Amino acid sequence: MAWPRWSGAPSGAGSGPPGHAVSVQATHHRGSALISIRFGALREPGGNWSGPGSRPVAVKNALAYSLRRLGTDYVDVYQPGRPDPDVPIEETIGALGELVTAGYVRAIGLSEVSAGTLRRAHAIHPVADVQIEYSLFSRGMEREILPAARELGITVTAYGPLSRGLLSGHWSEARQRRLPPEDFRNALPRFPGANLPRNLTLVDALRRTATAYGVTVAQLAIAWVAAQGPDIVPLVGARTRRQLADVLGGTAGDLDPGAFAAAEQAVPLGAVAGERYMAPLLALLDSERP
Repeated sequence: MAWPRWSGAPSGAGSGPPGHAVSVQATHHRGSALISIRFGALREPGGNWSGPGSRPVAVKNALAYSLRRLGTDYVDVYQPGRPDPDVPIEETIGALGELVTAGYVRAIGLSEVSAGTLRRAHAIHPVADVQIEYSLFSRGMEREILPAARELGITVTAYGPLSRGLLSGHWSEARQRRLPPEDFRNALPRFPGANLPRNLTLVDALRRTATAYGVTVAQLAIAWVAAQGPDIVPLVGARTRRQLADVLGGTAGDLDPGAFAAAEQAVPLGAVAGERYMAPLLALLDSERP
């Protein structure tokens, strides 16, 4: 996992421009880049999400479009964005295994699955990676999913290490008010109403810790995730060079264990106000089921 990594959002057949934008990079630097792609997000014509699609024929169809858009003949890690409740995980993994055998996929990943689903999938074909939200604000996967992944030797890709911006150190109530109506965070329980000031109080406590150790809030938050084990890879993103420099500073590994203990004191387990998704979406997550 030390290679440069391009991680794509769930792919949908026919969405051309994003894939074309990365195809030149994928072609000219293919041997030095690890391409990890999630697939299976079904969309309506207006763009609304209509559920996951992980039937075996859909698995192979999505990959055909991804390979063409990326201008490559294989991807390193391929994973359904969410398990399809209408398709047994064994069928989805079986189709992915066939793609591995054919050489189109190097390794199989899963996203937001429970420990039980992870074990069922791994029994059909080895799973290399499980992607799940993990941060100082979202530690639910520590209970069952992380122990299962470690038991099976599966790497964890931790998305959302900055909790969608809350742990960036730059969020505020004023910034929340400036969000456009269509921004997803308007509906997430940790951002609107009385939850936001409570969560920003936690961020302020984390800021004091970060300042004491000479780093930014974002750097400490990302470094904390990375410090939880060599089998956990924080998935970070940035829209500007300044943001990129900030988040990369959190992966240097220069902080000592005392910094991470202090971070956990600043943001105690379970202290965050609000769930990570709204109730209807949370109910759909396999990872949230017993």
